[in-house]
Amino acid sequence: MSSGATTPQPERRLANRIDRGRRRRFVGRSAELELFESALAEPDQTFNVLFVYGPGGIGKSTLLDAYADHAARAGRTPLRIDGYGVSPPTPEGFRAALADAITEALGLPADEHVPNGFLDRLGDGSRWVLLIDTFELLAPIESWFTDRLLPQLPAELIVVLAGRLPPSARWLADPGWRDLLRVISLRGLPPDGTRQYLEIEQVPPALHQRVAGLTHGHPLALSLLVDAIHRAGPDAELPASLAEDPDLVRALLNRLIDTAPSTDHLAALQVCGHARHVTEALLRAVLEEPAVPVPALFGWLRGQTFVDETAAGLRCHDLVRDLLDADLRWRDQERYGALHRRIRASLVERLRAREISPADRRTVMADLLFLLRHHPVAGAHWDWGLLGSGYTDPVTDADRPALIALTERQQGREQARWVEHWLDRQPEAFLVFRGEDGSMLGFAGYLSLDRAAPADRDADPGTRAMWDYAQRYGRPRPGELVKAWRFLVDRDTVDERQLQASGTMLGAFHTQDILLRPRTAWDFVGTYTDLDHWRAFLGHLDFHHLPEAGYRIGGTAYEVFGHDWRRIGIAEWIDLTAARELGEPVEQPHRRGTELVLSHEEFGAAVRDALRALHRPAELAGNPLVGSALVRRAGEPDLPPEQALAGLLRDAVAELRDDPRSEPLHRVLDRTFVRPAPSQEKAAELLGLPFSTYRRHRDRAVEAVTERLWQRELDGSTGSA
Repeated sequence: MSSGATTPQPERRLANRIDRGRRRRFVGRSAELELFESALAEPDQTFNVLFVYGPGGIGKSTLLDAYADHAARAGRTPLRIDGYGVSPPTPEGFRAALADAITEALGLPADEHVPNGFLDRLGDGSRWVLLIDTFELLAPIESWFTDRLLPQLPAELIVVLAGRLPPSARWLADPGWRDLLRVISLRGLPPDGTRQYLEIEQVPPALHQRVAGLTHGHPLALSLLVDAIHRAGPDAELPASLAEDPDLVRALLNRLIDTAPSTDHLAALQVCGHARHVTEALLRAVLEEPAVPVPALFGWLRGQTFVDETAAGLRCHDLVRDLLDADLRWRDQERYGALHRRIRASLVERLRAREISPADRRTVMADLLFLLRHHPVAGAHWDWGLLGSGYTDPVTDADRPALIALTERQQGREQARWVEHWLDRQPEAFLVFRGEDGSMLGFAGYLSLDRAAPADRDADPGTRAMWDYAQRYGRPRPGELVKAWRFLVDRDTVDERQLQASGTMLGAFHTQDILLRPRTAWDFVGTYTDLDHWRAFLGHLDFHHLPEAGYRIGGTAYEVFGHDWRRIGIAEWIDLTAARELGEPVEQPHRRGTELVLSHEEFGAAVRDALRALHRPAELAGNPLVGSALVRRAGEPDLPPEQALAGLLRDAVAELRDDPRSEPLHRVLDRTFVRPAPSQEKAAELLGLPFSTYRRHRDRAVEAVTERLWQRELDGSTGSA
């Protein structure tokens, strides 16, 4: 009875089944395969070295497996070397590894090879393909490899290098390699490749879009998530975001990213994971006095394989960015919130800079909106891929017929008539949304109701309803704007739940306009009909549903949302929306009741009365200014409003002292209201002024304080004028 075991036939080996499984799941790399096949077909006409790089888990080794299969089918023998197996990483170690690979490929006994005789084995190179994985581990011998080894190899030999790092400057700077080298930055699978992979893995079609959104087509992430779906069974539920699955995040980060050299490097990496683009200026603004110089941190980020260089700065690969963001939010929410606010503040400051170009301003605006991408409400309403690619144009005379025709097709003849009405009267209020190719995606009309002639405004049911609401609930003062989104028409759809393209560009323009425009009273959005769909999203932006401002055009009822900027100013709105972006509890800004909107004359009278009552808190508490946005913005949550008003008055008086021209006015107010003399006659005497002169100075001084405070009431500021 024999005790030996028979050797399985080649076609019955487990390795063959493993290979078949790999081939069946290999999808989405047609462009990479076509490039390799072109070299196999015409090696003299293409390239000799193909350099593939990308982060861990992106599929480099799997691609090399496919290259080996295609090489074998083309009659070539693949030689496989892994950088992990070259030990030590020296020229001698590599020669030995190559000799081993040739010996294995020829089926020779292990003791027959001679490490220094591998060149003789290669012949003219036409029957071989050299595939080297984990090439980054061979960095100690890269100069020897490029300068000494490769030039000795046969001219028809094809070499494929795969690693995490891109080619070094040695490759790119040498003109001799320019025609012989091709470089592939391997990214996630394209959408059709992701879908094909999920079909092969029998993932329910209802989950495909969510899986693609979570993984961005990254092969390792796909594999791990598909495995989790299979383990969960038919009732599998996907996380709403990667932040909900810290185990998956940790597994992917361990494969994708090497350990950061220091806490400063880690902090820079986290900025890259949260912001859309990273520049040295952003790192300086966000990082708190790093020990490592910012240029060094930027250079380190620039060298990471999951970071691309763009005209706007460094940009992290989508999956890596989501992983870094989810990991920080999970492990330290307080630090995450601080990072978000610092990035946001830096972008707002950049957006409002006077020297910024229109193109840069569009990019910064897109970067600012990008911070909303994970918000459960806002994130679903915008097309994040469109940020920075589409753009807005003013309407030209040539656009008019197309806009009117598009409106009639999508929203009816009566609405088209009102588009024509306002194109005749406020053509500058219309924006055309265009794609990268210049094609029109839609348009919007953002009317200035305060500048419209009453007859024109009252003729349109929409503008009449919004203007009447402003008159009833907060009449605009002279010089204050009343803005209204009256039209939004999309080229491709009338379904408001599918307005991502036009809606994204409208949102970008509107947010920029909010941050840059002069003082505004009312801001209305009157373009939507689906109240349930838009209420939460516009509520996030602090635009509240105003049922009394709704209107009908033809048979369609339009809902109106609005914001009074005198009650919630720009600075407070920025803080409010930042808190909502982070999911933090938000105290309702209207915590002190309804603010009063005073005319200039009423405001001036209230300032005079408040100065007289400066030392009588009970009387000051009844002053109309206590209910103004100015006082609400200046006070702390627990500070009585009359104390906040007194502080504003004292500060405004003190500011007059800083200018030699107004210093005499300061002295008059100081002795009249701040440190009052027993009587105004005594105040004039202490100041050395005739009483009539004193009274003129007093009135001028009160007027100066009034104007300072009035300007802050209008523009939403709280600091010195």
